[in-house]
Amino acid sequence: MDLQLTGTTAVVTGASRGIGLAVTKALLAEGVRVVAGARGVTEGLRDSGAIAVPVDLASPEGPASFVERALAELGGIDLLVNNLGGGGDKEHPATFLESTDEQWADMFELNFFSMVRTTRAALPSLLERRGAIVNVSSMSGRLPHTAPLPYACAKGAVNTFGKGLAEEYGPRGVRVNTVSPGAVLTEQWAGPDGFGAKLAAARGITLERLLREIPAEMGATTGAFVDPGHVGALVAYLASPLAAGIHGADHALDGGAVKTV
Repeated sequence: MDLQLTGTTAVVTGASRGIGLAVTKALLAEGVRVVAGARGVTEGLRDSGAIAVPVDLASPEGPASFVERALAELGGIDLLVNNLGGGGDKEHPATFLESTDEQWADMFELNFFSMVRTTRAALPSLLERRGAIVNVSSMSGRLPHTAPLPYACAKGAVNTFGKGLAEEYGPRGVRVNTVSPGAVLTEQWAGPDGFGAKLAAARGITLERLLREIPAEMGATTGAFVDPGHVGALVAYLASPLAAGIHGADHALDGGAVKTV
């Protein structure tokens, strides 16, 4: 299917691996010119064909400098994909009482305020070009018990942010949607040094067994992980003219884990 995106421009955050890299590759395959930001430029990102920009988007000044570089490279922005997020490098609190103000602040800086600042910087160009925004959230924003509470609350804020932006800027031509993945088979789950390996070790089981069991444990009725490429394909579709009537929506991509209507 031709998504009619050839010649358009996009900015993708958190693009070094996993979902961000999959989104970048999906857009490039549709003929989009992509500026991709990440704290570290991986081999996969470097070889993708995107314009890779090393940047710390969780810092207060990072998003504005990144968007400025993107505008210089692209001349304007048709699509912003706010993908940066995750648990960060620091240890998660096991319970609410064990959590500190610093852990809460770090989680919101990475998952929420980076998105707010990047959107603020990119929005003038998006308004001028009647572009689109796709925010990547998580099913944890709907099912807080599935993740450490600071992370889940930050993702809940992302969901509200997307709805509010859609209401304010939809009348001015900017479409805003959210994608909320469940368990996605990235290096964080499958890599030898990722979260999955640490969780498997803590449970005293092999990583292979954990990967077989965790999707159903997280509520996925399919019993399977989501492929990063499927998230990339959905983001590309939502960015396209074929999705012109989709606005202010939050799309679950979780194998049926969220059971509410």
